[in-house]
Amino acid sequence: MASLLSGVLIPTTTPFTSEGEIDVPAFRSNLDRWLESGIRGVVIGGSTGEAVFLDEEERLALWDEAREAVPEDRLVVAGTGAESTRATIRLGRRAAERGADAVLVQPPAFYRGQMTPGVLRDHYRAVADASAVPVVLYQVPLRFSTLDFPTGLVAELSEHENIVGIKDSRGKLELVGELVDSSRKGFQVLVGNGALLYASLEVGAVGGILGVANVLPADSAGIVEAFEVGRTAEAGRLQERVGPVHKKVVGEHGVPGVKAALDLIGLRGGDPRPPLRPLPAADRETVRGVLEKAGVLASSA
Repeated sequence: MASLLSGVLIPTTTPFTSEGEIDVPAFRSNLDRWLESGIRGVVIGGSTGEAVFLDEEERLALWDEAREAVPEDRLVVAGTGAESTRATIRLGRRAAERGADAVLVQPPAFYRGQMTPGVLRDHYRAVADASAVPVVLYQVPLRFSTLDFPTGLVAELSEHENIVGIKDSRGKLELVGELVDSSRKGFQVLVGNGALLYASLEVGAVGGILGVANVLPADSAGIVEAFEVGRTAEAGRLQERVGPVHKKVVGEHGVPGVKAALDLIGLRGGDPRPPLRPLPAADRETVRGVLEKAGVLASSA
C-alpha cells in the first residue's frame, strides 16, 4: 500500500458532444493517448473533469469506460465526494463495483459553517469504514466553494487504515510539508499544483494529481520518475517546462484553458458544460503561445 499512489495521475477532462452529452468515444481516445505516456493512472470525476456538472449515471459510464481502457497495473481513481455522507458512501460503493482502485473524496462544503473538524472527522471515518477500496482525501483548491482542512484533522484521519493519502491543491509548499510531517508514516501526500511538484517531492510528497498532466503527461510523470532514481537535474529541467504551463493554462484559465490546450495539441477538449464558457479567442491565442514556448506546439510565427 505504501507505493499505491506514487507518480502522477491525470484528473481527466470530460469531453461533451455538440448536444451537451458526454462524448464517450472522445473520452476513450484521450485515455488511449494519455496511457502511452508513463502516468500512474487517472482520476475520473475530479474538479478538472467538471464532476459537479455530471449526473451520477454519467460518472458511472465514465468509470466503466476507464476501467475497460486502463491496464490493471495502472490506477483508476474515482471522484466520489458528495454533500451527504449517505450519497458519498453510495458513490464509493458503486465506484468499487466498477473496478476503481481508490476513491478521491472532496469535503461536503455547502453548509460550510457547520463543517467543523469533528463533523468532517466523523464524515470521513464513516466513508472509509464503508469503502471497499482505499480513500484519498481531497483538499480542493480554496478558490472553489470548499473548506480548508486543518493539518491536525488530516493527521487524525491518516490514522484510519483505509484513508491512505491526500491530494492537496492549495498550492502552498509549506502546507505540503506540514501534512508530510504530521501524518502517520506511509500516509501518501500528493499535490494538485503542477508548478510545485518537484519541490513537493523534496519535502516528502509521493506525486501529484495534476490538471497540467492532461496536456503534458509524459513530462509530468517524468519529474517523479527522474526524482525517484536521483536524476534531479533532469527532474528540474522537466519542472521548468511544466511549471509555466500549469500557471498560465491551469492556474489562470481553469477547465476552459485545459480544454482549449487539448484541442490545440490534437486531443479532444471541446467546450465545457454550461454555465462554464469556452475560452475566448484572445485567451486561446495566449494558451497557444504558452504551448509554443514550452515546445508542445510548433511556432505559428
